Amino acid sequence: MISWRAGTVVQVDRRWSGAVELRVALERPVGDGDEVRALAYPALTGEPEAGDRVLLNVSAQARGLGTGGYALVVALPDRLPPDPPPGPGHLVKARYTPLQAMVLGVDEQESEHHATLIGADDLAGLPVVVADLHSAVPAVLAGARWAAERAGRRPPRAVYLMTDGGALPAWFSRTVAGLRDAGWVAATVTVGQAFGGDLEAVTVHSGLLAAYLVARAELVVVAQGPGNLGTGTRWGYSGVAAGEAVNAIGVLGGHPVAALRVSGADPRDRHRGVSHHSLTAYGRVALAPADLVVPTVEPGDPLTSERAALLAHVARQADDLCPPHRRVDVPTGPALRAALAASPVGLSTMGRRLEEDPEAFLAAAAAGVHAESLGAARRPGA
Repeated sequence: MISWRAGTVVQVDRRWSGAVELRVALERPVGDGDEVRALAYPALTGEPEAGDRVLLNVSAQARGLGTGGYALVVALPDRLPPDPPPGPGHLVKARYTPLQAMVLGVDEQESEHHATLIGADDLAGLPVVVADLHSAVPAVLAGARWAAERAGRRPPRAVYLMTDGGALPAWFSRTVAGLRDAGWVAATVTVGQAFGGDLEAVTVHSGLLAAYLVARAELVVVAQGPGNLGTGTRWGYSGVAAGEAVNAIGVLGGHPVAALRVSGADPRDRHRGVSHHSLTAYGRVALAPADLVVPTVEPGDPLTSERAALLAHVARQADDLCPPHRRVDVPTGPALRAALAASPVGLSTMGRRLEEDPEAFLAAAAAGVHAESLGAARRPGA
């Protein structure tokens, strides 16, 4: 189940919030290589330095999988970090694994926010955008910020709620680190087995309430972390949880906004137009009605026959999901695409960038545009 290697840190490379990238010389090769890129989370392992001996999980490299191309540092066996200082918190994430971590849950009894959340049950119409891929997060926020600027409003205070369908440590995401540095994300909430957010919560439900009542969100984006899991089947895909998120938002009185996973460039037929994963998550799993945002043509925007056919196909697929969902058309033109191009973090989905698959990002940005208008209606004088 696990391919293990030991090695020595040759070089400490780049860092971002919660993570450090290393070059490690292996004591025994994996595949054809005797040196690997490795990722360490100092909060778990301690701070690695050049010359340190490290224990690595190289299972993904041994199988030729993705996970960002990294071996993962399990421990610095010759220089273990000190015990954490005593403090509150008994919420265990990555439970019953060798690297289970104990954190302070925002909603647990020892938290200063327990009294706020103990009886909390209402999001009061808070707009929450749901997407099944992590790559949609910056695009949703770019759309929301562009819509606010165009209307002469300040951008909404945005909170990212990370579910546990992909990476479990929020620190893995350079996208989130970059969005935080740029001021686009005010806080991150990690739920389920995911950990490393500004706030830790037990479920999507309690995480949503914490985002609203503790982090003071005016807009929430819900998506799994990087590295979704899929098997090429209808149900064997971690993004199916997007439908469950819609249900959680609905039962708590929020305003669910469903971002469609759209592609005009994916070589797989099941992902062209609206991906079959969106069709399953919103058409079969989501029981609560959501605003289903459909990207359309902006008046005056030059339209190729290929793009016209793609958008018409997307609209027909969306219509098949309504009702129970409500179709909302949002024009997407050159100005919105320019806003995406100006994102403070790189845009990439399934290895394709904005110029290679623009409709993927425009569809997510359209959801952000709509959510911002909903939020503006809730905050007078925005």
